[in-house]
Amino acid sequence: MNVAADGTVARVLASEEVDSSWLTACLQRAGHDAVVTSFEQAPIGTGQIGKCLRYQLQYSRNDSGAPATLVGKFAADDADSRMAGVQFGNFIKEVSFYQSLQSRLSISTPRCYYADIDGEGPGMALLLEDLAPMVQGDQLQGTDARVARSAVAQLVGLHAPTWCDESLRGIDWLGEPAAETGSELKALYASLVPGFLERFAAELEPDEAAIIQRVGEADGPLFSGLSDPFSIVHVDFRLDNLMIEDAAGEPAVTVIDWQSLTLGHPLSDVAYFIGAGLRRDERRRVERGLVEHYHKGLLAAGVAGYDWQRCWQDYARGSFAGFGVTVIASMLVQRTQRGDEMFATMARRHARHALDLGADDYLS
Repeated sequence: MNVAADGTVARVLASEEVDSSWLTACLQRAGHDAVVTSFEQAPIGTGQIGKCLRYQLQYSRNDSGAPATLVGKFAADDADSRMAGVQFGNFIKEVSFYQSLQSRLSISTPRCYYADIDGEGPGMALLLEDLAPMVQGDQLQGTDARVARSAVAQLVGLHAPTWCDESLRGIDWLGEPAAETGSELKALYASLVPGFLERFAAELEPDEAAIIQRVGEADGPLFSGLSDPFSIVHVDFRLDNLMIEDAAGEPAVTVIDWQSLTLGHPLSDVAYFIGAGLRRDERRRVERGLVEHYHKGLLAAGVAGYDWQRCWQDYARGSFAGFGVTVIASMLVQRTQRGDEMFATMARRHARHALDLGADDYLS
């Protein structure tokens, strides 16, 4: 056995430290009677802060159906992206999610074989189930109502089990919106908006650029403190962070990239996904039905005292959730061609979403 008597395995915090013995130990601790003799690795995904590698495993013994492949996740190689991951708590949030939160939720997530971090990073490692042949969603392409319905339904499994749970408050790594952090976030957003608009001006209509600017000048929903109802929110719930199996019937969706979770308003996740993931004409046609489906899911999961009118109003307020991720992340992580295309697309869709819903009325 490669597992110590106390059930621990050797500590790994970087991709260069992964070897066959460590992979064997992780699998044996998970209950597999297997020995890895060698492996091949290849990069996968398009992460901005983390990097993912797929391990193709070769066994000398595999008597328990151990997986043929696994996925390792580590901090990105780029120094600026690593710094951003520490500054915003992305690494500690994701590792802590798998260590202490995953088991209490019903949202679909990959099985975790290893999760560890050095302080708040950037040294960290996750070893996760490989979800192939599921396919990563494409933020640029967008999706249709069928996949969107399945994705929004998954959010019930995150929000309902943590709905207004006071025991989640005061956890340092999880965090929550507060007056002080809201002011800091607003100042950061406002400082980055000029560069953001200069970079993406050609991609935006004048009213879209104007509302992006106005968000940084207003005490609106993006910078407010925690209010009821609250739950754990994913924050970056978008197509690039979903693995999808779009077979006949209801598409299957599994959620990855838990680097940004916090306490917040549940409908911010719903609005963020719908605003970013659907093209405008499709969104306007189906969004009310999607939100109704989510609301019915909450009620069926035991959430009480949350009526439809309040839900729809909160959805409109939540349309600003994507502004912060789009502006701040785009200006702090390593710049890539696909990254620029993704952030420009998100900026257009989120701005148009808020305008279509008349949510600019919430910018006081």
